[in-house]
Amino acid sequence: MRSVAPMRTAKIGYIIVSVLLCVLGILLIAVPEFSISVVGTICGAILIVFGAIRLIGYFSKDLYRLAFQYDLAFGIMMITLGVIMLWHPGSLMNFICITLGLSFLADGLFKIQIAIDSKTFGIREWWLILALAIVTVIFGGILIARPSESSSILTVLIGISMLCEGILNIGTMITAVKIIKHQQPDVIEVDYYEERED
Repeated sequence: MRSVAPMRTAKIGYIIVSVLLCVLGILLIAVPEFSISVVGTICGAILIVFGAIRLIGYFSKDLYRLAFQYDLAFGIMMITLGVIMLWHPGSLMNFICITLGLSFLADGLFKIQIAIDSKTFGIREWWLILALAIVTVIFGGILIARPSESSSILTVLIGISMLCEGILNIGTMITAVKIIKHQQPDVIEVDYYEERED
């Protein structure tokens, strides 16, 4: 019988970090004059923690194999970007926008694929993941494009993007990650199919 501890850790961690993203996003929207250096440091730390949680999720092998299927490469990427941001937290607003924009854009695109797969699995809330993913992709793209040179406007855009990303991840965890206490390991499933073929 497979332990559900890694799956539960990943799911709870995802939700906690996503809530923090939402709170930070709301804070940046409400107070756009926030220090760029502080924003860079916080974002870097969040990316590292989120990347580590994604790696845990990938190796946990949840029931549907949906929410964490792209998290090996994405987790490594987030940790790498987080370390870079902590190294130079306030050097360039441009770098912060591109780094976060790419992260949110890529995650949104992956979540669109997850939404399509969820529909195939018969998950009724697949459309919610799809809608949230599309919104996240849009704001991730806007963040990369940097439509304004004003640091206050860019800070608000970062806040909105964080809020979208947080809501997207919470929605995905709630709808697409199912923890079954008595889930059997994959090796049993493989052996079963091999026996049938014989």
